[in-house]
Amino acid sequence: MAKRMILMLVVTAVLLTALGFMKFKQVESAVHAAAFQPPPEAVTSIVAERQQWPATMSVIGTMEAVHGVTVSADLPGVVERISFDSGQSVRAGDVLVELDTRQERAQLASLEAQRDLARVSYDRAQQLVDEGVISRVEYDQATSQRKATEANVAEVRAIIERKTIRAPFSGILGIRKVNLGQYLSAGSAVVPLQSLNPIYVNFGVPQQSAGQVKVGSNLRVASEDLAGHVFPGRVTALDSVVDETTRNLQVQATLSNPEGKLRPGMFVQVDVGVGVSRNVITLPASAISYAPYGDSVFVITDLKDEKGSTYRGVRQQFVKIDGSRGDQVAVVSGVNPGDEVVTSGVFKLRNGAAVEVNNKVKPGNNPAPKPEDS
Repeated sequence: MAKRMILMLVVTAVLLTALGFMKFKQVESAVHAAAFQPPPEAVTSIVAERQQWPATMSVIGTMEAVHGVTVSADLPGVVERISFDSGQSVRAGDVLVELDTRQERAQLASLEAQRDLARVSYDRAQQLVDEGVISRVEYDQATSQRKATEANVAEVRAIIERKTIRAPFSGILGIRKVNLGQYLSAGSAVVPLQSLNPIYVNFGVPQQSAGQVKVGSNLRVASEDLAGHVFPGRVTALDSVVDETTRNLQVQATLSNPEGKLRPGMFVQVDVGVGVSRNVITLPASAISYAPYGDSVFVITDLKDEKGSTYRGVRQQFVKIDGSRGDQVAVVSGVNPGDEVVTSGVFKLRNGAAVEVNNKVKPGNNPAPKPEDS
């Protein structure tokens, strides 16, 4: 009996020892896990510095010709001659299309004969009335007949002239819309004509910024389709009303366009000056962590862990942004010159996270990026 009791005690002691050892290992593992530090996150960075930031407003504009019409037929007729090619440059007064005027010219010849007879009759009547041979009434009738025939001749000549369609101003023709022998009714389109130099750009500015745009303000126009080309211009007109739908004020500016690269209807980017330049901290847009409660950046600095050891980590810093330009944003508060700011990988960071900087490949930081840079 005693042996059995001793055996049970020994087995119980062994079991308790095993359970205690297992519990000790679990606690030891938990302690190690709590002390484990994740590896540092790989990020890129930039040292913040102040730059001269131009006071400009970036808006979308549409090009418009100073003079732009679709040349059309003034009177009906058959196309007898076409004197232009599509896309040709023309000067004001150049003949574009001539309509058939044979009938009008025949009428003109008949009326000119009547006019010549009326002039002879008038000269004879003037001589006779001076001699007292005819009455003053007959002389007045001869005078009226002469004036009437001259007016009829002038009318037919005007009709013939109106059937010669000319360019109303200098510019570039579009694609012609008529053919030889085609009958044109009054108002039928012949060809578009646009004056390209100078050229307008129209754009809208929000009503809260309308007071900053003045007649004479300088601006620059650029287009993704014309990489490397920037066109300077000047504001020449402000609309008298604010659009009720968009609450924008329409602005018109005039640009020089000697090479004709800007065409009416083009979509362009307009940077218009709205004040004096200012000094701001410029950072790549990728450095900003946008959130409803406020925008922030991660500043790289020396931090200490629970054991007092120093490591390279990040501190989240709220910032105020005022404007953007290309790849850059303007930071007006929250970052000081000389701060090292994370520029990529911000989405995986938290306050106090360890980081490792690798600047072999950096995000874009160009105030005027081009399509080939993307």
